Amino acid sequence: MSSLLTVFLLLICTCAYVRFLAPSILDRNKTGLLVIFWKCARIGEFKSPYVTICCIVMAFSILFIL
Repeated sequence: MSSLLTVFLLLICTCAYVRFLAPSILDRNKTGLLVIFWKCARIGEFKSPYVTICCIVMAFSILFIL
């Protein structure tokens, strides 16, 4: 379960970063199968404090608990 959460958080962070650098790459994919990346970028932009907290908690759990 933690691996899936880690992959999901990294996907959100990566998509938000790519959209920050080159918004045209993800903005043209608002339909079809690639809409997943656009939605992840939007989650990363609008929920960034929550995503940041989740990333810190996940890093802490990976480094010190597992």
